[in-house]
Amino acid sequence: MDNPFVYDKYVTGKAFVGRKYDCAILGNLLEAGENIVMYEPPKSGKMSVIQQTLFNLRAKGKQFMVIHVNMLNIRALEDFLVKYGTSVIRSVYSTSDEYARVVGDCLRDTHFVFDNSRFVACEEVVSMNWSPDMNDVEQMFRLPYKVSEEKNVPLFVILEEFQNIMHDKDYEDALKVMEKVLAEKNPNVSFIFTGSQVNAMKLIFAERKFFYRQFEYLPLQKVDDSEITEHIIRGFMMGGKVVERELIVGACELFRGQMWYLNHFTSICDNLTKGYINEGVLLQALKTLISIHEPRFISIVNDLTDHQLSLLRAALDGVTRFSSTDVIEKYRLNSSANVRRVKDALKKKEVLTFNDKDEPVILDPLFEYWVGKYYFQMR
Repeated sequence: MDNPFVYDKYVTGKAFVGRKYDCAILGNLLEAGENIVMYEPPKSGKMSVIQQTLFNLRAKGKQFMVIHVNMLNIRALEDFLVKYGTSVIRSVYSTSDEYARVVGDCLRDTHFVFDNSRFVACEEVVSMNWSPDMNDVEQMFRLPYKVSEEKNVPLFVILEEFQNIMHDKDYEDALKVMEKVLAEKNPNVSFIFTGSQVNAMKLIFAERKFFYRQFEYLPLQKVDDSEITEHIIRGFMMGGKVVERELIVGACELFRGQMWYLNHFTSICDNLTKGYINEGVLLQALKTLISIHEPRFISIVNDLTDHQLSLLRAALDGVTRFSSTDVIEKYRLNSSANVRRVKDALKKKEVLTFNDKDEPVILDPLFEYWVGKYYFQMR
């Protein structure tokens, strides 16, 4: 029997829960030829929303092609350009002769080549015969526009984990070149920039304001607790099991509606019993889930300084203004200047982010529970 609680991959169709509004907005933006930015913590459902939206557009008869570039392992600009070019061309063309022609025609007067030996060895369609310069960046970023024009079909380019471009020392120059290309506004090509390092993506798009007015920011809405509850109850019923609605509501609050954690949690519950799911089963499932993630959480706190841990504790206590004299004294934060440094460090480590009111938000809901209960022993 299919697992009703999917947490090992993105979900579409019947397994997709809520976020109809997000999908509708994203679909409208793509049909209008807009560029979109999405940044949320890991496993928040970004790719599920994107894939469900593409599914909806296909169901409506919309014709398009998708280019997906996962930048998870990108550490240098050359790596990005090669992977990007390979993804674009392989998503649209299928033979080595076509690959060689497209590289030769569309990337003329650049350092990009089609190297048949590289293609045979590692399926690399685009190779470089020299270190990249900004002309290479510009021509490579134009490639989807040229391909779209040749094929006469809209292209949606998904750049996943886009913040990793900042690993390259020349990333600012590269982003400025990309800005130049996007400013020309081609309605047949839409870029979807996604990232799971929230503060790094904020730095690019909100603080440094790269691509200013060239994109629409799409924050994901929290999935309604009632939709989550119905999804979980329905999933348990598939196996002939029953759970009290109030217990599910409590789980929704604990995980702040984060579907990846909730699906994993309920999948564990599903495997722990063959009948009635009571509070004891849920507590055991929570312990199991924590045991899976605890090494990661321990690594996070071990990487924090005393001042960073103090500010984290203050955030758990509900403090929102860390620079006040009484807060600095109570949590031994030394000075307001030190508070700023500590806040920046926790943002860089993706432990905290700060909302529009400069209030702290702990990015991972299970880590928030664990660090309060097990590390600071607050509960």
